[in-house]
Amino acid sequence: MSDGRGRPAGRRDPRRETTVIARLVTRTVVPLILVTAVALLVRGHNLPGGGFIAGVLTVTAFALTAIIYGLDELEETLLGVTVPGRGVLSGVTETFAGTFAAGLALAAAGGVAAMLAGYPFLSQAVVFVEGVPLYHEIELASALVFDLGVYLVVVGALLTILKVVGRE
Repeated sequence: MSDGRGRPAGRRDPRRETTVIARLVTRTVVPLILVTAVALLVRGHNLPGGGFIAGVLTVTAFALTAIIYGLDELEETLLGVTVPGRGVLSGVTETFAGTFAAGLALAAAGGVAAMLAGYPFLSQAVVFVEGVPLYHEIELASALVFDLGVYLVVVGALLTILKVVGRE
């Protein structure tokens, strides 16, 4: 059943209900949220932050985009997951289950790698990379692998929730 504009019944046209200011603020704020998420992800193994809060911020940017521009716009432009004719939830399990599973595998692999090297589960190793432009030296910790796994788990789970709730 459609509303006469090709959208399923019950879907609203967000351009008619949001203001120019809301759309402009969203276009300005979403990149800032995503850059902050990356910064928190990278520094999380040494300072407050990490995969969980970076994943929550990433999904917050996606949710803001869905609220202002609509779920269809989010799916088509940012996530690229619209599959016409697949029903109301159009492939939620295929879409984000891979992200969730990859994150879970990556987080577990980070812990198992330490065990294979003869250390306790999730022991941290640190490597210093020198000669990096602008920074000269970067510290890479194995905890970043675990944080990246947690990030993917959180993004996969929350995007699934966002899509299911957004369809209601």
